[in-house]
Amino acid sequence: MNIISPMADGNGAYILHKHIERHLPGYKVKGYSPYLTLFPFLLKTIHIPQKTNLIHTTPDYAPFFVSKDKPLVITFHGYSLDSATGHYNSVLQNVHYSTTLKLFTHLAIKQARTITAVSKHTASLIIKNHKLSKPVHVIYNGIDETTFRPISKNNTTNKINILFSGNLKRQKGAHWLPEIRNKCTGNLAFHATSGLMDIPRNLEGITSVGRFRHDDMPHLYNAMDILLMPTVREGFGLAVAEAMACGLPVVATNCSALPELVDHGKGGFLCPPGDTDDFAEKLGILVDSPQLRKEMGEYNRSKIESHFTLRRMLTGYRDLFESIL
Repeated sequence: MNIISPMADGNGAYILHKHIERHLPGYKVKGYSPYLTLFPFLLKTIHIPQKTNLIHTTPDYAPFFVSKDKPLVITFHGYSLDSATGHYNSVLQNVHYSTTLKLFTHLAIKQARTITAVSKHTASLIIKNHKLSKPVHVIYNGIDETTFRPISKNNTTNKINILFSGNLKRQKGAHWLPEIRNKCTGNLAFHATSGLMDIPRNLEGITSVGRFRHDDMPHLYNAMDILLMPTVREGFGLAVAEAMACGLPVVATNCSALPELVDHGKGGFLCPPGDTDDFAEKLGILVDSPQLRKEMGEYNRSKIESHFTLRRMLTGYRDLFESIL
């Protein structure tokens, strides 16, 4: 088995494909700078070894890696073409999504031997928007539960720490953070994973914890008490799954793939998109109840161990690749 995975480095999909590389013999990620996508035809210059017998990548730039004698497997880690969330994008993003990205995605679907998606929600969007007759295989992202695990907390301030993990963009619901923060009461602190210069002025009251390497994220999750995820578009919800593996309760949006991860009332709470009153209310319930935080965190840890482990993901891809080769 000689599988090449050409991937733009630095994003969540790249990290997951690197996990596959570490654990699946014969699988190799070939990373490239995201800046190359500004001139996508330069991607043709990336060398694919002759001995390669399968290519696995994301659909956005997959057409530039197609080879007649090498089957193509594409994985949708999300679906940026979803018109329902278009008003959360910038003008330039919508232009890109509706032109070049739409074209490249259409070509990738046409050229792919097999299509996979990281959630049922994402798979349903692909089937609906592209009127597919062939199946989309769902292989959930997996968390290394031996690395992302609960450890003893050492909170000397008695504050309840709430974490927003993700890019401070409208698609992630970052613009609602100040309103949610202002509607919350109690001894709590809001934190976000971004460099200090990335915290906009209108996000006052949100403390930057700086940029964290992915390998260091388990320590950050374990320093927190609740994960807040008011996103409007999530192909899977990697940060949510990682926080769950570390035993955190989650307050997230009731949309996209998040209901596949978070069981409302058991592992946290799901709120309507943009309903800052509901987000603040649900955070307040958790802030006031250490026992509920503990119970929901334990429930989440158990769910990850049962359904979203790295081993389960690797088995899914290995079985798929072997069925093709």
